Amino acid sequence: MAQVFVSIGSNTEREFYIESCLDALDAQFDKLELSSVYESEPVGFDGDSFYNLVASFKTELSVGELSRKLKQIEDENGRCRTSPKFSGRTLDIDVLTYDALIGEVEGVTLPREEITVNAFVLWPLAELAPKERHPILAETYQQLWLDYDKEKQLLHPVPFIWHEKDLSA
Repeated sequence: MAQVFVSIGSNTEREFYIESCLDALDAQFDKLELSSVYESEPVGFDGDSFYNLVASFKTELSVGELSRKLKQIEDENGRCRTSPKFSGRTLDIDVLTYDALIGEVEGVTLPREEITVNAFVLWPLAELAPKERHPILAETYQQLWLDYDKEKQLLHPVPFIWHEKDLSA
């Protein structure tokens, strides 16, 4: 079974779609682990702020099968695929890492570049898996977050409860 980390984000009816996503992931995968939920400004466009978090789970699905399953969850939650890349969305789920695979695997680039670029990915990942190492850089996510320029993107934890589980920092 592969260990997977995925990022989750929504800026449309954020609580509803994040909860719906977590319900779908929990139904599909065992031992779902979750970071806190963070609020961030949109990157690349003007719009409503996002809620973001990172989830971890194990899967027997291949990278391609996992990617298709995540797109299906997005689609079931009203994701519009005709909108510009940088625009609002009900739900965005991206594979960050799949074990320690590197490179283009079944149409998915691993690890996802956003890990080191966007605070809304790196901070929750560093919280959830501080001692895990980036497959290419070999630095821990905790160290990458410590070195990250926190002024680059504004981000803050928000109160969030999902099935009586407190996902607040």
